[in-house]
Amino acid sequence: MRLDLALIRGHPGLSRRKAQDVIEKGQVTVDGTTVFDKGRDVPDSATLVWDPNKKSIRRARISLPVLYEDDTVLVVDKPAGLLAVPTSPEATSEDTALARVQDYVRHLRPRKPYVGVVHRIDRDTSGALAFALSPAARPPMRELFREHRIERRYAALVQGDPRGERGRIDLPIHDAYEGGRRRVARPGEPSRPALTLWTVVERFAGGALLDVELLTGRQHQIRVHLAHVGTPIVGDPVYGRGRAGPEGPPAAPRQMLHARLLAFTHPLSGRPVRAESPLPADFQAAIAALRRLAGGRGGGGRPRRG
Repeated sequence: MRLDLALIRGHPGLSRRKAQDVIEKGQVTVDGTTVFDKGRDVPDSATLVWDPNKKSIRRARISLPVLYEDDTVLVVDKPAGLLAVPTSPEATSEDTALARVQDYVRHLRPRKPYVGVVHRIDRDTSGALAFALSPAARPPMRELFREHRIERRYAALVQGDPRGERGRIDLPIHDAYEGGRRRVARPGEPSRPALTLWTVVERFAGGALLDVELLTGRQHQIRVHLAHVGTPIVGDPVYGRGRAGPEGPPAAPRQMLHARLLAFTHPLSGRPVRAESPLPADFQAAIAALRRLAGGRGGGGRPRRG
């Protein structure tokens, strides 16, 4: 049930508007954690406490959509084209997701404006990006990512015709980062294990929409793995192959890779967190273009699952 409705169930005298107002003021906790998202789903077993005497927390606006937020963890919806973190420690003037979150937290908590980086996604990859909002949350959040105890799912538009309906790519990534590229390691080369799972969601003429699960977190892993097996991501300027003739997908404004889901057990509260990012407009437009292309040839996309 939505948090505002669950609060009304426990306090029948509250109007919907009043319930949302006290949540946004920071007067409501869920299992001991202050939650500001009135639309957050809460289980029936959750303990909700409303303290009308608690001083209202001054809320600041963030320039990124928020997918999940509590006192210690924040997940934002990063648009394509925005850096997750600066390119170097000296690049303090760069517009990044980190800088925007830091600005938000400085207004929210001027005395303790802590923001900790826990993982990254590529500049031209859109979607869910998590930050720690307390020093206590950052080490266990980083540990979740290091130990691959976070469910990380991506939507990927690829060129080519995937073999089968699902696949497993278990190929180590070379340690070297050369000319802005990574590659699959050859036997004996220094490398780190990398494991990617993919499932076909829909097929098109010369391409497919995949659901990709990242089981390790190497830099450029999905892009390197999918290109290596012959299905590079549409619009990828580094690992892609451009438009592969008249049967290939239309040109795309950027690499069509979207971090659509982060799901994990909260490192401090122990509650499940599920942050989902909807497909952005450019991604939806690319899918629509592929469907029109298939329809114009007398075919059509072949959906495999919802």
